[in-house]
Amino acid sequence: MPERITSARDLARRLGVSHTAIQKAERVGRIRRETDGSWDVERVRRDLTASAVPGRSPLAMPGDDTPLGRLTLARLALGVEAQRLAIDETKGRLMDVAAANHRIDECAAGMRDAVLNWPARVSGLIAAEIGRDPHLVQTILQEQMNALLLDVADRLDPHASIGPDARA
Repeated sequence: MPERITSARDLARRLGVSHTAIQKAERVGRIRRETDGSWDVERVRRDLTASAVPGRSPLAMPGDDTPLGRLTLARLALGVEAQRLAIDETKGRLMDVAAANHRIDECAAGMRDAVLNWPARVSGLIAAEIGRDPHLVQTILQEQMNALLLDVADRLDPHASIGPDARA
């Protein structure tokens, strides 16, 4: 049968904590009396140990052995991560998602324009080299470049691709 005590002062002495600590713990709901008004010493010890702040209570288990200890450690880790991200942003190692997307769009548009202008720049050289009509060579190169760009666009964003009927 579990050991029962009727006095909160006796309970505090038995557990090695102050009477005030028992009163506060009862007030905030960390521990509770039995239905007959007595204290179950082992249950109170378990409840206080599970909710004790490491380093502040003699009943606290070291480190992250309790749920509260694990939550405290997780909160500390999140704070450290937030500080690290703030430092990285200050030093320019992080960029806002919208700004990054805008920069990527600018780079992609520049690449696309360079690729689309390439057939007009080199078709005369290729045509002279192979002895063909420069306009025909430029037309073939432009068709192939357009097909290549559409294929790349489909691979990068398959949800935004247009149907084969609309490409023709």
